[in-house]
Amino acid sequence: MQSIFDFIIKPKSNRYDNTKQIGDTELLLNTEISDHRYVSRVGIVLAIPKHQETEIQVGDEVIVHHNVFRRFYDVYGVEKNSRSYYKENKYFVKSDQIFLYKRNNLWRAPEGYCFVKPIESNSILLEKEIPLRGVIKYIDKNLKDINKNDLVGFTPSSEYEFVVDGERLYRVLTNSISIKYERQGNEKEYNPSWTASC
Repeated sequence: MQSIFDFIIKPKSNRYDNTKQIGDTELLLNTEISDHRYVSRVGIVLAIPKHQETEIQVGDEVIVHHNVFRRFYDVYGVEKNSRSYYKENKYFVKSDQIFLYKRNNLWRAPEGYCFVKPIESNSILLEKEIPLRGVIKYIDKNLKDINKNDLVGFTPSSEYEFVVDGERLYRVLTNSISIKYERQGNEKEYNPSWTASC
């Protein structure tokens, strides 16, 4: 089965990532279905759209918007699936809801997005990272004159935080990358310790 304009995906494991294994005990981190921080964002592509060109293929692992697998309560207090829900653990997803895809164990950014790793601040101030600056980790192939591992700046409020394979990254729209900096050689990527548990 194929949709005309949407991808069809399923969660990689569960709809929610709200448990953690500690030794032989499973710890429940959250019981609220509405908290987006515990909704799984990782899915597997089951079908691609019929009438849309895409680099994403069936079987690719994808990182999607947090509302895709989410459940919520309507105004009457009735629990419901997101509007992406189709049936039997299958979901319709628009192309702009897919932020990264993985094939052959390599993450790739689809058109329109880049992922930037923040860099550590050398300042004695309280900020742990330099705002609005980072190193390109996953790059939109349409971004000209900028390559992976380049140091870039981006516009305010254009970043959105993700944790991908234990690394904290910012998803930044390609058109929000505003400048390429020359690397000094002393830039250190910043990854908070709490990401190791994600």
